[in-house]
Amino acid sequence: MKKFLIGAVVLIAVIAMAKTVPDKKAHKKAMMEAVKAYVDEEATERGMGDNILTDLGKGIVNKTIEVALNSKLEVDNYLIFNTTHVELDGEPQVLSLGIFNHVFTFDKQMLRDALEASAKEKAEQKSERKSAKEARKEARRLEKQLKKEEKRREKAARKEKKKAIKQAKKLRKSIEKEIKKSSE
Repeated sequence: MKKFLIGAVVLIAVIAMAKTVPDKKAHKKAMMEAVKAYVDEEATERGMGDNILTDLGKGIVNKTIEVALNSKLEVDNYLIFNTTHVELDGEPQVLSLGIFNHVFTFDKQMLRDALEASAKEKAEQKSERKSAKEARKEARRLEKQLKKEEKRREKAARKEKKKAIKQAKKLRKSIEKEIKKSSE
């Protein structure tokens, strides 16, 4: 009877846990609250008072993080709880744990690392786009230069051809003159 009672309690607990696992939206909301708290704390530590510029900066950081979370946040469901993670440097980093309709976020250092990694990734992407743009620009410049050189060669070839035709005509006239003189 005791084993049955323990088994029933465990089963009820597992069912309750499975029914109260938070969804991705709850994880994202908890992460955004943690990010906002982190951003506010960082702004305070850096001596940035409450002003329009600081609020604008906070808003931009928060929106950037929200966009990153929308695209990179992945939920791993384990029936009675779930976790979220993002890929940082090719490694999955667990950001939160959800159980009984509550989401626990992890320490601020992990948030700091995640934010720095996200900023680094964006900077690398920007650098790659800039390099690709410069490469395309250089390719267009070289293509223009090649076309210009080709036109110059074609012009020189036409000029040589005209010169050769002119010389051929001159030679023909000279030969015709010689033939006329010799026939007289």
